[in-house]
Amino acid sequence: MAGLQELRFPEEKPLLRGQDAAELENSDTFLVAVDTDWKEHDIETPYGLLHVVIRGSPKGNRPAIVTYHDVGLNHKLCFNTFFNFEDMQEITKHFVVCHVDAPGQQVGASQFPQGYQFPSMEQLAAMLPSVVQHFGFKYVIGIGVGAGAYVLAKFALIFPDLVEGLVLINIDPNGKGWIDWAATKVSAVRLEGGGVGWAGRPSHWLRPGPQLSSLTSTLPDTVLSHLFRQEELVSNTELVQSYRQQIGNVVNQANLQLFWNMYNSRRDLDINRPGTVPNAKTLRCPVMLVVGDNAPAEEGVVECNSKLDPTTTTFLKMADSGGLPQVTQPGKLTEAFKYFLQGMGYMPSASMTRLARSRTSSLTSASSVDGSRPQACTHSESSEGLGQVNHTMEVSC
Repeated sequence: MAGLQELRFPEEKPLLRGQDAAELENSDTFLVAVDTDWKEHDIETPYGLLHVVIRGSPKGNRPAIVTYHDVGLNHKLCFNTFFNFEDMQEITKHFVVCHVDAPGQQVGASQFPQGYQFPSMEQLAAMLPSVVQHFGFKYVIGIGVGAGAYVLAKFALIFPDLVEGLVLINIDPNGKGWIDWAATKVSAVRLEGGGVGWAGRPSHWLRPGPQLSSLTSTLPDTVLSHLFRQEELVSNTELVQSYRQQIGNVVNQANLQLFWNMYNSRRDLDINRPGTVPNAKTLRCPVMLVVGDNAPAEEGVVECNSKLDPTTTTFLKMADSGGLPQVTQPGKLTEAFKYFLQGMGYMPSASMTRLARSRTSSLTSASSVDGSRPQACTHSESSEGLGQVNHTMEVSC
């Protein structure tokens, strides 16, 4: 813990300022995009089609920013607020941005036929090289949330030469045991105000007919208990109700159930801190781990941090933030992302903002934007400390 540094941000106004409850209830709240120059593609992969949207084209030697959303969401519900945030435009003008939707989760997706086998988490990761090849990316910087963070981490483990950096929000590196699975189902039923019935039992116990529809009807609330901790479900009702509505109306429920089941059958992410076990596997690229201090994934992210190389990992724990920090605190996350990029040698002339004025810590650049592929980011107290490597930096916002 001696190597941990604390960095505090001034308070930021919360997401959706100026919007009232009526606006939040509108089903288009998170679906309106500022830009109209996004192009949609359906890309053939070894495990089926992937729907992606892309803006821009590869720029010199710079990587593409590739995003992957959490279960229950799609790229619009998960990332629109973040990428439409005003300060984020300073970043995106330098990079091509590619949003990936998990199979069948995009807006307007057709329902999969009966008997369709949803790709495993490993197969979802193995679909991504087809995206990289299709657009001619040299390598990518990934931004993933929850299930998407797990997929991108798995992608980086299998194809390390394609990944230059990762921002992993709410990642849980652990497989989900039966007790955890059952507890999630029971919690979802209770959110509906009912008792524990067949909907709280494993799928092979389900009886046909009304019991199955009972499970489907609670699916949005089951997902909400994954996205938000109980305290936030109670305290941030406007945001929660808006997401309940959109998870139920925007995402195909049968397809969502398949994705949810596969995520909950995932295996432990095979990573260990270098030197702790023989031939330890780890993420070789710079990583920024992000979690709100009131998020269900907090313990999982902390454990993931303990398994990564502390010389290339930044741990960002956001105070007064819940399960969706990219939605509720886009300004703070944008600022942290900017410095993460600068730590890899990109955007050295980006405007200096609250982080710089705090003078408590900074990430230093290693090379120019269009030069050779940058090295892993380093943490230093000041510009004089260029090249000095410290332990993981914990950041409280």
